[in-house]
Amino acid sequence: MAADQKDTTAQDGSEVVSTDNESPKPAAAAAKAERLSPADLIREFEKAQQKDNLPDIYVGDTVRVGVRISEGNKERVQPYEGVVIAKRHGGVNQTITVRRIFQGIGVERVFMLHSPQVASIKVERRGKVRRAKLFYLRERVGKATRVKQRFDR
Repeated sequence: MAADQKDTTAQDGSEVVSTDNESPKPAAAAAKAERLSPADLIREFEKAQQKDNLPDIYVGDTVRVGVRISEGNKERVQPYEGVVIAKRHGGVNQTITVRRIFQGIGVERVFMLHSPQVASIKVERRGKVRRAKLFYLRERVGKATRVKQRFDR
């Protein structure tokens, strides 16, 4: 032991190590405070992976998602613009489904919001809808797929 540490025994028989500048603590309690449970480790890791600069995204919004694409040794960001028809999950697993019409064919893509592949998300316009999921847009064609604009958000 170091010269400034005292060795005492607690009432329950466990060894207590203390220095002159701090109160005595049981050695087992000090080790527990430093070690996190597996659930806490996962929670802290997920918290570190989450992006904190995401805009408020609602179902019905028209968004432009910048997707990182790597071709060989080059990397570029390609925009993907469409209507958010669904939001799922929460936390680091949060996803949005974005639908757009490309050359007359409906294309849907699911984006994990906190993924490193998603470079940026910009809300182009707010949509006024009364549903949590807009899957009914899949059957509609042309002008029927339009969503009214919302100005209060």
